[in-house]
Order: sequence, then structure tokens, then C-alpha cells
Amino acid sequence: MELKQVSDSCFAVLNEKNRVCDANSGLINRAGGVVIDTQSDLAHARQMIALFSKVWPGMPKCVINTHEDADHVWGNQLFQGAEIIAHRSVPERMKQVANPQESQKLLHGVKNFLSRTVLKVVHPGIVAAGQQLLQDYNFDGIELVLPTTLFDTRYELNLDGTEVHLIYVGPCHQVGDTIIHVPKERVVFAGDVLFRKCTPMGWTGSYENWFRCLDLITELDPEVIVAGHGPLCGMEGPIEMKTYLEYVRDESKKCFEEGITSLDAAKRIEFGPYGEWRAPARLYMNVERAYREFRNQPPDAPWSTPATFDAIYEVAKARGIEIEY
Repeated sequence: MELKQVSDSCFAVLNEKNRVCDANSGLINRAGGVVIDTQSDLAHARQMIALFSKVWPGMPKCVINTHEDADHVWGNQLFQGAEIIAHRSVPERMKQVANPQESQKLLHGVKNFLSRTVLKVVHPGIVAAGQQLLQDYNFDGIELVLPTTLFDTRYELNLDGTEVHLIYVGPCHQVGDTIIHVPKERVVFAGDVLFRKCTPMGWTGSYENWFRCLDLITELDPEVIVAGHGPLCGMEGPIEMKTYLEYVRDESKKCFEEGITSLDAAKRIEFGPYGEWRAPARLYMNVERAYREFRNQPPDAPWSTPATFDAIYEVAKARGIEIEY
């Protein structure tokens, strides 16, 4: 984890491994201070706080959750007394997708030899993901702390004359997707609508809405973008990710029309230059999303997490690449 200054008032904490749960956080050190996203477990959240304390002496008065996923909200409990801001959908969605007890149970099960052996027969992808998470994360002690200030489409903060715009753009990656724009300093905190140097994955929403969101980010003309995962970037970040998503959707359409399954399509579609990104086998999720759209399924159709991680595992095995999430 490293601290980067991205403008006069904006800072980012980046998780360099850039795998699942390796989320980034932000700080705007104006007025009472604003933290953007709070990490995946208490240890990482405390490390983030320690890094931000180098440039901001006290705990911030405000926290923004860019969306509902666990890796962006599981440090909320360390910011006692702070105003926590998010899109109106986020509190209920957090209860559905960020229940810490489920992840605690998973990691405890993967740690245990007997339960791990049994689980691996049924869901090898879940075991592989759990073993990867155990290298860096411990979900014990996490309590779900929900946002307290909710908004619908836009929300604005004025930090001693520095305007901060919260813009709802979801659903792209998740229902509550929000980007944070600091116009004066030409910075965007993009949350998980932008992945950088790692394969994106989305749990709800549509390709078209994701394209509109990436176009919006470029229209804001930021000098620096803090992605939800991956290194800092400029305008090349959303442009490259949109190109990737367009490529995957087009190739998926060809496979769909041939009548092959989304899993087989993910085994066949060439990674191209995107094979250098982390976790390229996540391609399966983007192919499956395209197939759902071709079948006219609703954008909020649920995913089976075990089946999804098993499919990513199978794609990686079939293609002879490292199994990572």
C-alpha cells in the first residue's frame, strides 16, 4: 500500500497487488477532511489511516462510499462520528452483498484442511479465491456500518471553497456507483467504474450504461483519475477500458450467434493486449454479461458467486494461465 499526492488537496492510497479486494482510497484534505472508500478489512483500513495521517492530522469528518462492495466499505467502522455519504441504494445493497459473516465463514472454511478439501471438490474456484485472500486479508471483527447521508443523482460539498461533486452513474459495476469530481483540481475518484491494469468485472448494470459513464469521465477532462483498482491514470484510463469492453462485447456477440456457451466463449476469445492485465480470466464475467444482454435478461439478474468464481478458475486452467482473482 502506498500514498500518492495527485493534486494540491487530493491524495490516494493504492494497493499495488491489484487483485480482488485490493481497492484504492482517496483523501481530500480540505475543511474537515473527506475520505473516499475505506478498504477491505480493518488492518488495511488502519494502514490507510496511518498513511493519510502523514498529510492530515485528525480523523476526517466525512466519508464517501463510491458503492456497496465490501472492499470499499469494510473500514467504515473506524470512522466513528463521521458523516458517511453514498447513493440512496447503497445501505440496502450493502446488507445484500457486503455481509462480513459470509466472507468470514469462507476464509475460516478455507483455512481448515477438512472443509477446504470437501469444498474444493464442489467449488474449486471459491477455494482458490479464498486462498488468495488469506495471503493478505482477515475479515474477523468487521461490523457493517451503513452510510448516514443519502442522495439520488448529485450531491455537492464545499470544502473551504473547493467544490466536490458526487455524481451518481450506476448501475455499471454495482447499483450504487458514484464518481467524485474535484473540478478545481481536475481530479476524479472513479470507484469501480474504472479498473486500471486489471480486468474489470461488473455485477449489475449494462454495457451501454458503463460506456456512458466512461464517456462522462472523459468529458469532465480530469488531469488525474483515481481508479477503484489499479494505478493512477489520466484520460487514457477510461478510453482504454471502454475499448476493452467494446472488444469483449463484439467478440461475445460472434460466439453467441454461433451458439456456444459463455464459458466456452471466454476460453476462446483472445486476450490480446489485455492479457497483460491482472486476472485476465475475469473475462468470463464480461462475456456472461454480454450474453445476458443478448438474451434480454434484466441488468440486475443475480449472479451465483461460487459458480462465477468456478468459471473464472476453469477459464484460467483451460488457457494455462495463473489462477487469480
